[in-house]
Amino acid sequence: MILCSNPLAQYKAHKTEIDAAIQRVLDKGWYILGEETNAFESEFAAYIGVAHGIGVGSGTEALHIALFACGIGPGDEVITISHTAVATVAAIELAGATPVLVDIEPDYYTLDPARLEAAISPHTKAVIPVHLYGQPADLAPILEIARRHGVRVIEDCAQAHGAIYGGRHVGAWGDIACFSFYPTKNLGALGDGGMIVTNDSTLAERARLLREYGWAERYVSHIPGWNSRLDEVQAAVLLVKLRYLDADNAVRARRAREYDQALRDTWLVTPKRRSDATHVYHLYVVRCPGRDELQTWLKAHDVGALIHYPVPIHLQPAYQGRLRGGDNLPETERAAREVLSLPMYPELSEKELQMVIGAVQSFWERHHD
Repeated sequence: MILCSNPLAQYKAHKTEIDAAIQRVLDKGWYILGEETNAFESEFAAYIGVAHGIGVGSGTEALHIALFACGIGPGDEVITISHTAVATVAAIELAGATPVLVDIEPDYYTLDPARLEAAISPHTKAVIPVHLYGQPADLAPILEIARRHGVRVIEDCAQAHGAIYGGRHVGAWGDIACFSFYPTKNLGALGDGGMIVTNDSTLAERARLLREYGWAERYVSHIPGWNSRLDEVQAAVLLVKLRYLDADNAVRARRAREYDQALRDTWLVTPKRRSDATHVYHLYVVRCPGRDELQTWLKAHDVGALIHYPVPIHLQPAYQGRLRGGDNLPETERAAREVLSLPMYPELSEKELQMVIGAVQSFWERHHD
Protein backbone atom coordinates (compact mmCIF):
# COMPACT_ATOMS: atom_id res chain seq x y z
CA MET A 1 0.00 0.00 0.00
CA ILE A 2 1.30 3.46 -0.94
CA LEU A 3 0.53 5.56 2.12
CA CYS A 4 -0.93 9.06 1.96
CA SER A 5 1.85 10.21 4.30
CA ASN A 6 4.80 8.26 5.65
CA PRO A 7 6.59 9.45 8.80
CA LEU A 8 8.60 6.22 8.93
CA ALA A 9 10.16 7.01 5.55
CA GLN A 10 11.13 10.45 6.86
CA TYR A 11 12.80 8.89 9.90
CA LYS A 12 14.72 6.42 7.74
CA ALA A 13 15.88 9.24 5.44
CA HIS A 14 17.66 10.91 8.37
CA LYS A 15 18.06 7.91 10.67
CA THR A 16 21.74 8.34 11.54
CA GLU A 17 21.36 11.99 12.52
CA ILE A 18 18.09 11.45 14.37
CA ASP A 19 19.45 8.48 16.33
CA ALA A 20 22.52 10.52 17.29
CA ALA A 21 20.33 13.43 18.42
CA ILE A 22 18.17 11.16 20.59
CA GLN A 23 21.27 9.53 22.09
CA ARG A 24 22.65 12.98 22.88
CA VAL A 25 19.53 13.76 24.93
CA LEU A 26 19.63 10.40 26.70
CA ASP A 27 23.28 10.89 27.60
CA LYS A 28 22.69 14.38 29.00
CA GLY A 29 19.94 13.22 31.33
CA TRP A 30 17.90 16.44 30.95
CA TYR A 31 14.57 15.67 29.31
CA ILE A 32 12.26 18.71 29.66
CA LEU A 33 12.91 22.36 28.64
CA GLY A 34 16.66 22.10 28.31
CA GLU A 35 19.33 22.98 25.77
CA GLU A 36 17.69 21.17 22.85
CA THR A 37 14.37 22.92 23.31
CA ASN A 38 16.04 26.30 23.74
CA ALA A 39 18.08 25.75 20.57
CA PHE A 40 15.10 24.61 18.54
CA GLU A 41 12.94 27.50 19.74
CA SER A 42 15.64 29.96 18.65
CA GLU A 43 16.36 28.31 15.30
CA PHE A 44 12.71 27.84 14.37
CA ALA A 45 11.82 31.44 15.30
CA ALA A 46 14.75 32.67 13.20
CA TYR A 47 13.63 30.48 10.30
CA ILE A 48 10.11 31.95 10.43
CA GLY A 49 11.51 35.45 10.85
CA VAL A 50 10.20 36.35 14.30
CA ALA A 51 11.76 37.17 17.65
CA HIS A 52 10.23 34.52 19.89
CA GLY A 53 9.49 30.79 19.79
CA ILE A 54 7.79 28.90 22.63
CA GLY A 55 7.74 25.11 22.40
CA VAL A 56 4.58 23.42 23.67
CA GLY A 57 3.02 19.97 23.78
CA SER A 58 0.96 20.04 20.56
CA GLY A 59 -0.49 22.28 17.89
CA THR A 60 -3.86 22.29 19.65
CA GLU A 61 -2.22 23.45 22.87
CA ALA A 62 -0.32 26.10 20.92
CA LEU A 63 -3.65 27.57 19.77
CA HIS A 64 -5.17 27.25 23.23
CA ILE A 65 -2.26 29.03 24.89
CA ALA A 66 -2.05 31.68 22.16
CA LEU A 67 -5.70 32.54 22.72
CA PHE A 68 -5.15 32.86 26.48
CA ALA A 69 -1.99 34.91 25.92
CA CYS A 70 -4.13 37.33 23.90
CA GLY A 71 -6.54 37.62 26.83
CA ILE A 72 -9.35 35.80 25.04
CA GLY A 73 -11.90 33.89 27.10
CA PRO A 74 -15.60 33.61 28.00
CA GLY A 75 -17.83 36.16 26.27
CA ASP A 76 -15.36 36.66 23.41
CA GLU A 77 -15.86 35.53 19.83
CA VAL A 78 -13.18 34.11 17.54
CA ILE A 79 -13.75 33.83 13.79
CA THR A 80 -12.38 30.86 11.86
CA ILE A 81 -13.40 28.22 9.30
CA SER A 82 -15.15 24.87 9.51
CA HIS A 83 -13.10 23.17 6.76
CA THR A 84 -10.10 22.45 8.99
CA ALA A 85 -8.88 20.00 11.58
CA VAL A 86 -11.23 20.03 14.56
CA ALA A 87 -8.32 21.29 16.70
CA THR A 88 -8.88 24.85 15.48
CA VAL A 89 -12.40 25.04 16.90
CA ALA A 90 -11.60 22.83 19.90
CA ALA A 91 -8.89 25.27 21.01
CA ILE A 92 -11.31 28.20 20.84
CA GLU A 93 -13.76 26.37 23.07
CA LEU A 94 -10.98 25.27 25.42
CA ALA A 95 -10.27 28.97 25.96
CA GLY A 96 -13.93 29.48 26.85
CA ALA A 97 -14.55 31.62 23.78
CA THR A 98 -17.25 31.28 21.11
CA PRO A 99 -16.28 30.09 17.61
CA VAL A 100 -17.85 31.98 14.71
CA LEU A 101 -17.54 30.31 11.30
CA VAL A 102 -17.15 31.86 7.86
CA ASP A 103 -16.95 30.16 4.49
CA ILE A 104 -13.83 29.35 2.48
CA GLU A 105 -12.57 30.45 -0.91
CA PRO A 106 -13.42 27.57 -3.28
CA ASP A 107 -10.09 27.66 -5.12
CA TYR A 108 -7.83 27.72 -2.06
CA TYR A 109 -9.89 26.19 0.82
CA THR A 110 -8.85 29.04 3.15
CA LEU A 111 -10.88 31.72 4.94
CA ASP A 112 -12.66 33.98 2.45
CA PRO A 113 -11.71 37.60 3.30
CA ALA A 114 -14.85 38.83 1.54
CA ARG A 115 -16.92 37.13 4.24
CA LEU A 116 -14.86 38.21 7.23
CA GLU A 117 -16.11 41.72 7.96
CA ALA A 118 -19.78 40.74 8.10
CA ALA A 119 -18.95 38.18 10.81
CA ILE A 120 -17.27 40.72 13.10
CA SER A 121 -19.31 41.85 16.11
CA PRO A 122 -18.54 43.94 19.21
CA HIS A 123 -17.58 40.65 20.89
CA THR A 124 -15.04 39.60 18.24
CA LYS A 125 -11.54 39.46 19.71
CA ALA A 126 -9.61 37.38 17.17
CA VAL A 127 -9.62 35.72 13.78
CA ILE A 128 -7.78 32.46 13.10
CA PRO A 129 -6.91 32.04 9.41
CA VAL A 130 -5.85 28.46 8.69
CA HIS A 131 -3.11 27.89 6.10
CA LEU A 132 -4.73 24.65 5.00
CA TYR A 133 -2.94 21.88 3.08
CA GLY A 134 0.22 24.04 2.90
CA GLN A 135 -1.50 26.92 1.08
CA PRO A 136 -1.26 30.36 2.74
CA ALA A 137 -4.54 32.09 3.50
CA ASP A 138 -4.98 35.53 1.90
CA LEU A 139 -3.43 37.39 4.80
CA ALA A 140 -3.24 40.96 3.46
CA PRO A 141 -7.00 41.65 3.38
CA ILE A 142 -7.57 39.60 6.52
CA LEU A 143 -4.98 41.67 8.41
CA GLU A 144 -6.37 44.94 7.04
CA ILE A 145 -9.89 44.13 8.20
CA ALA A 146 -8.69 42.84 11.57
CA ARG A 147 -6.52 45.91 12.25
CA ARG A 148 -9.39 48.24 11.35
CA HIS A 149 -11.60 46.52 13.92
CA GLY A 150 -8.95 46.04 16.62
CA VAL A 151 -9.08 42.25 16.27
CA ARG A 152 -6.12 39.94 16.90
CA VAL A 153 -4.87 37.68 14.10
CA ILE A 154 -3.74 34.23 15.27
CA GLU A 155 -2.28 32.23 12.38
CA ASP A 156 -2.92 28.48 12.35
CA CYS A 157 0.20 27.22 10.55
CA ALA A 158 -0.15 23.56 11.51
CA GLN A 159 0.01 22.44 7.86
CA ALA A 160 2.23 25.16 6.40
CA HIS A 161 5.80 24.92 7.71
CA GLY A 162 7.91 26.91 5.26
CA ALA A 163 5.03 28.36 3.23
CA ILE A 164 5.59 31.93 2.06
CA TYR A 165 3.09 34.74 1.53
CA GLY A 166 4.14 38.11 0.16
CA GLY A 167 7.81 37.32 0.59
CA ARG A 168 7.60 36.32 4.29
CA HIS A 169 6.98 32.98 5.95
CA VAL A 170 3.52 32.33 7.29
CA GLY A 171 3.71 32.71 11.04
CA ALA A 172 5.43 36.10 10.71
CA TRP A 173 2.30 38.05 9.77
CA GLY A 174 -0.21 37.88 12.59
CA ASP A 175 0.00 38.93 16.23
CA ILE A 176 0.91 35.37 17.11
CA ALA A 177 1.06 32.06 15.24
CA CYS A 178 0.85 28.37 16.02
CA PHE A 179 2.54 25.29 14.53
CA SER A 180 2.04 21.57 15.02
CA PHE A 181 4.85 19.02 14.80
CA TYR A 182 2.59 15.97 14.57
CA PRO A 183 4.61 13.21 12.85
CA THR A 184 2.93 13.61 9.44
CA LYS A 185 3.59 17.36 9.16
CA ASN A 186 6.16 18.85 6.78
CA LEU A 187 8.27 19.32 9.92
CA GLY A 188 7.23 16.38 12.07
CA ALA A 189 8.40 15.04 15.42
CA LEU A 190 8.33 11.41 16.60
CA GLY A 191 5.33 12.25 18.77
CA ASP A 192 3.24 15.29 19.61
CA GLY A 193 4.71 18.77 19.73
CA GLY A 194 3.89 22.37 18.91
CA MET A 195 5.28 25.89 18.77
CA ILE A 196 3.99 29.41 19.33
CA VAL A 197 5.85 32.18 17.48
CA THR A 198 5.48 35.94 17.76
CA ASN A 199 7.29 39.26 17.55
CA ASP A 200 5.37 40.57 20.57
CA SER A 201 7.50 40.16 23.70
CA THR A 202 4.49 40.58 26.01
CA LEU A 203 2.56 37.78 24.28
CA ALA A 204 5.70 35.61 24.26
CA GLU A 205 6.21 36.04 28.00
CA ARG A 206 2.58 35.21 28.75
CA ALA A 207 2.79 32.11 26.56
CA ARG A 208 5.94 30.94 28.39
CA LEU A 209 4.22 31.37 31.74
CA LEU A 210 1.04 29.63 30.58
CA ARG A 211 2.84 26.55 29.23
CA GLU A 212 4.29 25.70 32.67
CA TYR A 213 1.88 26.51 35.50
CA GLY A 214 2.51 30.27 35.30
CA TRP A 215 6.01 29.81 36.74
CA ALA A 216 8.36 32.76 36.41
CA GLU A 217 10.58 30.91 38.84
CA ARG A 218 10.24 27.24 39.64
CA TYR A 219 7.28 26.25 41.85
CA VAL A 220 5.93 29.82 42.06
CA SER A 221 2.89 30.49 39.85
CA HIS A 222 2.39 34.13 38.89
CA ILE A 223 -0.68 33.40 36.76
CA PRO A 224 -2.77 30.24 36.43
CA GLY A 225 -1.28 27.99 33.75
CA TRP A 226 -0.98 24.42 32.46
CA ASN A 227 1.56 21.79 31.63
CA SER A 228 2.29 21.94 27.89
CA ARG A 229 5.99 21.52 27.18
CA LEU A 230 7.97 20.42 24.13
CA ASP A 231 10.29 17.69 25.42
CA GLU A 232 14.01 17.47 24.71
CA VAL A 233 13.82 14.34 22.55
CA GLN A 234 11.29 15.90 20.19
CA ALA A 235 13.22 19.17 20.08
CA ALA A 236 16.43 17.32 19.19
CA VAL A 237 14.68 15.42 16.39
CA LEU A 238 13.11 18.61 15.07
CA LEU A 239 16.48 20.38 15.06
CA VAL A 240 17.75 17.70 12.69
CA LYS A 241 14.71 17.84 10.44
CA LEU A 242 14.58 21.65 10.31
CA ARG A 243 17.82 21.61 8.32
CA TYR A 244 16.06 19.63 5.58
CA LEU A 245 12.70 21.42 5.58
CA ASP A 246 13.23 23.69 2.57
CA ALA A 247 14.75 20.88 0.50
CA ASP A 248 11.91 18.53 1.44
CA ASN A 249 9.34 21.19 0.56
CA ALA A 250 11.03 21.62 -2.83
CA VAL A 251 10.63 17.87 -3.45
CA ARG A 252 6.95 18.11 -2.51
CA ALA A 253 6.55 20.95 -5.03
CA ARG A 254 8.20 18.86 -7.77
CA ARG A 255 5.93 15.93 -7.02
CA ALA A 256 2.95 18.29 -7.13
CA ARG A 257 3.98 19.56 -10.57
CA GLU A 258 4.24 15.96 -11.79
CA TYR A 259 0.74 15.24 -10.49
CA ASP A 260 -0.53 18.46 -12.12
CA GLN A 261 0.91 17.52 -15.50
CA ALA A 262 -0.25 13.90 -15.44
CA LEU A 263 -3.79 14.63 -14.25
CA ARG A 264 -4.55 17.73 -16.32
CA ASP A 265 -6.55 15.77 -18.93
CA THR A 266 -8.71 13.99 -16.36
CA TRP A 267 -11.81 15.37 -14.68
CA LEU A 268 -9.96 16.03 -11.43
CA VAL A 269 -9.51 19.62 -10.26
CA THR A 270 -5.87 19.86 -9.21
CA PRO A 271 -4.68 22.33 -6.53
CA LYS A 272 -4.62 25.99 -7.46
CA ARG A 273 -1.77 28.13 -6.13
CA ARG A 274 -2.26 31.62 -4.79
CA SER A 275 -0.20 34.25 -6.62
CA ASP A 276 2.66 35.79 -4.60
CA ALA A 277 2.66 32.75 -2.32
CA THR A 278 4.48 29.42 -1.99
CA HIS A 279 2.39 26.30 -1.44
CA VAL A 280 4.34 23.64 0.50
CA TYR A 281 1.95 20.74 -0.22
CA HIS A 282 1.51 19.27 3.21
CA LEU A 283 -1.27 17.54 1.29
CA TYR A 284 -1.91 17.25 -2.44
CA VAL A 285 -5.68 17.68 -2.57
CA VAL A 286 -7.76 17.15 -5.69
CA ARG A 287 -11.49 17.41 -5.97
CA CYS A 288 -14.05 15.52 -8.01
CA PRO A 289 -17.78 14.79 -7.77
CA GLY A 290 -17.24 10.99 -7.65
CA ARG A 291 -14.77 11.20 -4.78
CA ASP A 292 -15.92 8.23 -2.70
CA GLU A 293 -15.92 5.87 -5.67
CA LEU A 294 -12.46 7.06 -6.67
CA GLN A 295 -11.13 6.53 -3.15
CA THR A 296 -12.50 2.97 -3.12
CA TRP A 297 -10.90 2.29 -6.51
CA LEU A 298 -7.54 3.62 -5.35
CA LYS A 299 -7.62 1.51 -2.20
CA ALA A 300 -8.25 -1.58 -4.34
CA HIS A 301 -5.14 -0.60 -6.31
CA ASP A 302 -3.01 -0.21 -3.13
CA VAL A 303 -3.12 3.60 -3.06
CA GLY A 304 -3.95 5.12 0.33
CA ALA A 305 -5.83 8.31 -0.53
CA LEU A 306 -7.49 10.04 2.43
CA ILE A 307 -10.13 12.75 2.92
CA HIS A 308 -9.17 15.98 4.68
CA TYR A 309 -11.85 16.52 5.87
CA PRO A 310 -14.95 14.34 5.26
CA VAL A 311 -17.26 16.15 7.72
CA PRO A 312 -17.01 19.91 8.34
CA ILE A 313 -16.73 20.74 12.02
CA HIS A 314 -20.18 22.38 12.13
CA LEU A 315 -21.78 19.11 10.96
CA GLN A 316 -19.94 16.79 13.37
CA PRO A 317 -21.94 15.30 16.24
CA ALA A 318 -20.10 17.28 18.92
CA TYR A 319 -20.78 20.62 17.23
CA GLN A 320 -23.82 20.24 14.98
CA GLY A 321 -26.44 22.93 15.43
CA ARG A 322 -24.53 25.03 17.93
CA LEU A 323 -21.76 26.88 16.05
CA ARG A 324 -22.55 30.39 14.86
CA GLY A 325 -22.29 30.76 11.09
CA GLY A 326 -22.73 27.04 10.49
CA ASP A 327 -25.95 27.57 8.56
CA ASN A 328 -24.27 29.39 5.64
CA LEU A 329 -21.17 27.51 4.51
CA PRO A 330 -21.94 26.20 1.01
CA GLU A 331 -18.34 26.13 -0.26
CA THR A 332 -17.20 24.34 2.89
CA GLU A 333 -19.86 21.66 2.51
CA ARG A 334 -19.15 21.22 -1.20
CA ALA A 335 -15.42 20.82 -0.55
CA ALA A 336 -16.11 18.16 2.09
CA ARG A 337 -18.05 16.15 -0.51
CA GLU A 338 -15.36 16.41 -3.20
CA VAL A 339 -11.82 16.65 -1.80
CA LEU A 340 -9.36 13.75 -1.81
CA SER A 341 -5.71 13.76 -0.71
CA LEU A 342 -3.33 11.76 -2.90
CA PRO A 343 -0.04 10.41 -1.46
CA MET A 344 2.43 13.24 -0.85
CA TYR A 345 5.72 13.19 1.05
CA PRO A 346 9.36 13.85 0.10
CA GLU A 347 10.32 10.16 0.15
CA LEU A 348 7.55 9.18 -2.31
CA SER A 349 9.50 7.50 -5.09
CA GLU A 350 9.05 8.14 -8.80
CA LYS A 351 7.80 4.57 -9.18
CA GLU A 352 5.22 5.04 -6.44
CA LEU A 353 4.14 8.37 -7.90
CA GLN A 354 3.56 6.77 -11.29
CA MET A 355 1.58 3.97 -9.66
CA VAL A 356 -0.73 6.54 -8.06
CA ILE A 357 -1.10 8.41 -11.34
CA GLY A 358 -1.75 5.16 -13.21
CA ALA A 359 -4.47 4.15 -10.77
CA VAL A 360 -6.21 7.53 -11.09
CA GLN A 361 -5.97 7.47 -14.87
CA SER A 362 -7.32 3.94 -15.08
CA PHE A 363 -10.35 4.99 -13.04
CA TRP A 364 -10.90 8.01 -15.29
CA GLU A 365 -10.54 5.99 -18.49
CA ARG A 366 -12.96 3.36 -17.26
CA HIS A 367 -15.62 5.95 -16.44
CA HIS A 368 -14.80 8.28 -19.33
CA ASP A 369 -15.52 5.55 -21.87
